[in-house]
Amino acid sequence: RGGLLAAGTPILTAPLPQERGGNNSFTHEALTLKYKLDNQFELVFVVGFQKILTLTYVDKLIDDVHKEFRDKYRNEFQQKGALGLLNGTFDFKDDFMRLLRDAEESSKVRAPTVMKTFEQSLKSQKTVKCMIEPRAGEKPKEKVKNKKNKGSKKDGTEAVAAPSKASAGDKQLSAAGEKEELTKDEILQKNREEFFRRHMKAGEKSRSPKPDAQKEKGKKPRVWDLGNSNAKVLDYSNSATNGSAEACPVEEFDPDMALGDRNREPGRLYDLEYESDDEAEEEKVVQNPSKPSVKKGGLGGMFGMLKGLVGSKSLTREDMDPVLEKMKDHLIAKNVAAEIAVQLCESVAKKLEGKVMGTFTTVTSTVKQALQEALVQILQPQRRVDVLRDVMDAQRHRRPYVVTFCGVNGVGKSTNLAKISFWLIENGFSVLIAACDTFRAGAVEQLRTHTRRLNALHPPESHGGRTMVQLYEKGYGKDAAGIAMEAISYARNQGFDVVLVDTAGRMQDNAPLMTALAKLIAVNAPDLVLFVGEALVGNEAVDQLVKFNKALADHSMAQTPRLIDGIVLTKFDTIDDKVGAAISMTYITSKPIVFVGTGQTYCDLRSLNAKAVVAALMKA
Repeated sequence: RGGLLAAGTPILTAPLPQERGGNNSFTHEALTLKYKLDNQFELVFVVGFQKILTLTYVDKLIDDVHKEFRDKYRNEFQQKGALGLLNGTFDFKDDFMRLLRDAEESSKVRAPTVMKTFEQSLKSQKTVKCMIEPRAGEKPKEKVKNKKNKGSKKDGTEAVAAPSKASAGDKQLSAAGEKEELTKDEILQKNREEFFRRHMKAGEKSRSPKPDAQKEKGKKPRVWDLGNSNAKVLDYSNSATNGSAEACPVEEFDPDMALGDRNREPGRLYDLEYESDDEAEEEKVVQNPSKPSVKKGGLGGMFGMLKGLVGSKSLTREDMDPVLEKMKDHLIAKNVAAEIAVQLCESVAKKLEGKVMGTFTTVTSTVKQALQEALVQILQPQRRVDVLRDVMDAQRHRRPYVVTFCGVNGVGKSTNLAKISFWLIENGFSVLIAACDTFRAGAVEQLRTHTRRLNALHPPESHGGRTMVQLYEKGYGKDAAGIAMEAISYARNQGFDVVLVDTAGRMQDNAPLMTALAKLIAVNAPDLVLFVGEALVGNEAVDQLVKFNKALADHSMAQTPRLIDGIVLTKFDTIDDKVGAAISMTYITSKPIVFVGTGQTYCDLRSLNAKAVVAALMKA
């Protein structure tokens, strides 16, 4: 009736979709299902209707049916349990039809309220006289009073200052009398002379205090601690030409500066590390074993321990609201986007509402544990990106594995591209870097410098005469999609294993640049599209990812457009425990964080450890 499945209508059942942010609906082809969970009695109420219908009363109907059904059969559920009533029948059809009629009646469109005419309003009863006369009479009085007050103040100040400035006043009067006798030209000439004389005196005063200051001044060249004063070393003009893909010459530099940790295992991508509060507390206990754990006055300490415990009762929304509010503020303070923090807390509340608590369990600990589990689940998406395995699979098909980097300006695309190049080289794969940032000044030179350094760390002599990294560039102002296509073709002919495509930074609101990025991805069909985002952002992370994905979908010519496949999270070493951007990015896209940048050296690249990130996020 009205597009709803009647009570008792058989429907195909499937596992309930995972709740993400309180979303309780599921759409399949022409049907939409909405469901409501009752955690206390382990019941699920489902309403199905045709997707084309706009039924505004569905939420009210499912709430009313849930309340009516639970109250009617509460005693039977408590005696036998929900599983014991599977074979029973419930006489609820009449109640359902009544609730459906009530919901339909409540949703009917009410007639719009008629506006009052001017004659019916209170304003029409006021006369022009009552609106004008008082205001016209009051304002002049206020002005007069103010003027009197101001005048009295001025008189007072003048009276106080008069004795001390009497002589100055006489001089001014005499000067004014003289000016009246002089002509206009004479007055102008006199004023000019006074002006020049005054400024000459001021110039002499400003120059006189420090006569030796000019001698001490002098521009001295700054000497950097890690710099090189040899101009020949800094001259790269003849090292490579635009349009070539030749290997850059080896550059001499300190490898410890580029690598950082020399004791690492080559080619290994380490996990993020973070010390949780529990480990820190355990260390404190071991260090101070003699410190008493209970204060004097054992009775007060015992009551303090038992405060907040909920003994064998079901959780209600009122119990959880204060805790969830604090959790929401805590997540926002840790850089989680505000909208996502609200949705996470709402999802946890729906999951726990009606759940029976243990005897010695607090509401805070239960909510915190559920939130931690939800966060870990968000950071571990269903699809895991294994780059090394995919590169080896591409090798078997005798083609290069192509990775495209995209993101907004200044997030570290080129720097982290060089780190990933170093990691791939250490795993034995040759890399071709495609310089497709043809807009930013210095972008090609930056990649050329990274190529030199990587070649210095892994010279061809260490790899059987094979150059492990090369730069393919065509200069500035060229079509990025065309350069990427030529680079992929060159890599296929020369036998490179991986092509890393560097693109120009662009804001998510710039439609022409987003169209160009969608064209580059659609034309070259890379194996992996990585969005590079910095860990410093909060709400902006959501806006960036949503608009990048939307632009790729809107400007793609294919039926199934290519979207972002994974995330590179940069500048992770600058945020301490404010790691909320990782939650925001994975939540909004359901895509994994493939790499995490943690510093300035080539070895500062990590894989995401979900438990370590959640531990940092939940730290007080």
